[in-house]
Amino acid sequence: MFANSIHPSTVSIFSASGSSPLQLFSSSVDKDLPADSFIHLLHDSASSPMPPERSIMIRPLRLSQQEATLPECGHELDQTALHIQSPDIRKTFICCPPESSEGIELGLKHPWVHIQVRNLGREWSFEVGLIDRASKMLRVRCSTFQRQPKIIQTQTTPLIHLPLSFPSITDHTLTTWSTISLHLASLLSKATTLAAATYVTADNDAEDGGHEQLGAAYDLPSSGYSHIAYIKIYATCRLRRIWFSEAALGQRIPWEFELYSATSNL
Repeated sequence: MFANSIHPSTVSIFSASGSSPLQLFSSSVDKDLPADSFIHLLHDSASSPMPPERSIMIRPLRLSQQEATLPECGHELDQTALHIQSPDIRKTFICCPPESSEGIELGLKHPWVHIQVRNLGREWSFEVGLIDRASKMLRVRCSTFQRQPKIIQTQTTPLIHLPLSFPSITDHTLTTWSTISLHLASLLSKATTLAAATYVTADNDAEDGGHEQLGAAYDLPSSGYSHIAYIKIYATCRLRRIWFSEAALGQRIPWEFELYSATSNL
C-alpha cells in the first residue's frame, strides 16, 4: 500500500474527524449479534448521533459520580470518535489494508505505532503483522483479557499474545482516553527470547484456552524489522487516531493529533 512511497517521519492512517475516516480500512461486524455489535462515528462527549435503529450502545465508563452529574467537567472529548462495540470482539473490527486486498501490505517502515483509544470498561484488543528483512511475518496481538505472554502455534505465522492494560482509574484520573504506543522493531528482536521463556498453545486450542505446554523451537522472524503488514483494531473501544512515527511519543506531536476536551486540553 505504501511500500513504494516516500515516508515522512509521521504518517497518520486513521483520523475519526477526517472526511473519509475508514477509506483505508475494511470493517467487520458480528451479524449474529446485530443489536450489540456495530461500528459507528459519533461525537465523544455527546455520544451522538445514536447508532442505527435497534442497536443498543453501551454507556461509556465514568470516572466518578461528579462526571455523571457534571458532564461539562472535561473528561470526554469535544471531537469525533469511532465507536467499535461487540460482546464477541473476534468478529467486530476494522483492518488496514482491507481484508479483501489479498497480498497487499501496509508497507510502512516506521518503528513506532500510536493508537488514541478510549477505555469503555470492556474487553479490547488490537493486532499488528510485522515483517522482517527475510520477509517472515510475526503476528502480535495485545489484549486486555490476556494475563501472561503466550505464543500461539499456527499453521502459517506464529502469533505472540501479549497482556495489555489501561491506566488505573483514581481520584486524579483526568480521562479514560489513552495514547498507546508500541515499538514494533523491538518486538521482533525479542520474539526468540520470549519464545524460550513462555508458554505456547496449539492453534486449535488458541481461542478456548486449551492445554498449554512448554514451547519448542519456532521459525520466528529474526533478521530485523522491515515493515508493518497490517493493523487490526477490535471491539470494544472508541478510536480517535492511528499513526506511525520514527520517534517515541515523548517528542511533540502535531497539534491536530492532540486530544481536546470541551473545556480544556486533556
